[in-house]
Amino acid sequence: MDFTIRAVRPEEYEALGELTGQTYLNDGLLLHGENDFYLDVLKDTARRARESEVLVAADAEDGIIGGVTFALGGTPWADIAVPGEAEFRMLVVGPSARGRGVGEALVRTCADRARALPECARLVLSTDVAMVRAHRIYERMGFVRTPERDWEPVPGHRLRTYALEF
Repeated sequence: MDFTIRAVRPEEYEALGELTGQTYLNDGLLLHGENDFYLDVLKDTARRARESEVLVAADAEDGIIGGVTFALGGTPWADIAVPGEAEFRMLVVGPSARGRGVGEALVRTCADRARALPECARLVLSTDVAMVRAHRIYERMGFVRTPERDWEPVPGHRLRTYALEF
């Protein structure tokens, strides 16, 4: 691996926020483009870091090349995780870093963190139907679809869910 996974540093909040927001925009994941309310949420790394755990993938050449938010069930950043579960959200990999295993490494780190928690039985996630490459990573890592937990954060935008049992 030519990159490191670690906790985001305060001086990196803005860079990760921009990477996260631009990735969602460029990948067509925001229903209202630059006017989507969720763009501000994606860019607010400082808030996420205060209320959950935010991890980055960093390399010596490009700096921050990816990131993810890890939350315990029942906390503010858990969309679908309940107590006894953990969840990851806002997984992004910059365009120049794709294909290097960055996304999988970030997911593995989340799985390792969740698995290490004695009260945690599974790691869950929500994903857009269009994120086919990500779905393949999740399935290769042992995540299984949980269609009974699929949901709509806003009307008309259905998200798929997956879980990894421990």
